[in-house]
Amino acid sequence: MKAGVRALGIAESFTDDRSTLAGAVVRADRVVDGFAFGRCTVGGHDATDAVCDVITRLDRPDVRYVLVAGIAPAWFNILDLRALYDAVERPVISITFEESPGLESAIESAFDGQELTRRLARYHAQPDRWKLDVDDETLFVRNVGCTESEAADVVRAFTPEGGRPEPLRVARLAARGVESAFGADADPPSEPATED
Repeated sequence: MKAGVRALGIAESFTDDRSTLAGAVVRADRVVDGFAFGRCTVGGHDATDAVCDVITRLDRPDVRYVLVAGIAPAWFNILDLRALYDAVERPVISITFEESPGLESAIESAFDGQELTRRLARYHAQPDRWKLDVDDETLFVRNVGCTESEAADVVRAFTPEGGRPEPLRVARLAARGVESAFGADADPPSEPATED
């Protein structure tokens, strides 16, 4: 992959009832050249809209891929990967880092009634998860808008070492930093930060 290809990583950090989302634009050569932040509700249903808002505010047509850390940020605020792809019009790749039997039993333990039905419906509507070996690590991937082969190439190209793609690693650090600096009650920076 060419050094200048850009991916946007979206990760979160949460305490209390709001989650800080960070978007980090990272080139394949590991140069970081943009950040944007947003919020979603812990245990809510607004994560997909919040991620779309971060991407819209970044206004970076040069970003070719969107990588998200998992599909259930902010305590099962399930992302709709297909709706996200439709909104941002570029491939969306969800990556998790631990093997599990899935989220169904955890969702069933945490919710009931309409909340359970709504979350399970969204969870079951997501693409299947598949294993990807990167260096000595195994990652678990879902993809929309690209083939599994292309998704594997993207994840490997943006994972220079260890088992976490650089856009997600940087986004997670940024989300934690903003959460630590501003707390759950304050709004994170609203203007995107870029090199330009």
